[in-house]
Amino acid sequence: MKIFRVILAATAFFLYPAVQADDRQMVKMPEMMQEHMMNNMRDHVMAVHEILTALSEDRLDQAALVAEERLGMSSLDNHGASHMANFMPQQMGEIGTSMHKAASRFARTAEEGDHLTAYDQLNQITAACVACHAGYRIR
Repeated sequence: MKIFRVILAATAFFLYPAVQADDRQMVKMPEMMQEHMMNNMRDHVMAVHEILTALSEDRLDQAALVAEERLGMSSLDNHGASHMANFMPQQMGEIGTSMHKAASRFARTAEEGDHLTAYDQLNQITAACVACHAGYRIR
């Protein structure tokens, strides 16, 4: 068993380098704005978790409420989006807007009780998150 672990560790070492180049675009902004953005993104992750929990409990109304209030177009003022937009490249801002719009679409669909379409629209929310995190960084 010990030999197996050594072989596994050595294989992982050669196949997956410990340090990989980060070729995402660096978006420069003041430290205060970085913290603000990081707090917003943490809340987005928590909101997605709450949405998934509500969906797993067949509470689409709760999923819709969380989506619209924390991620949807209604949430933009709470997140200070207008202040953040000035620091983002245009495409990054467009990805963010697409996430907020997808969240509002999800909320409407969830309110209507359409489970399958709601899951597809939740996928559109997280796809925007993945696209933004894959292309941009602030630190």
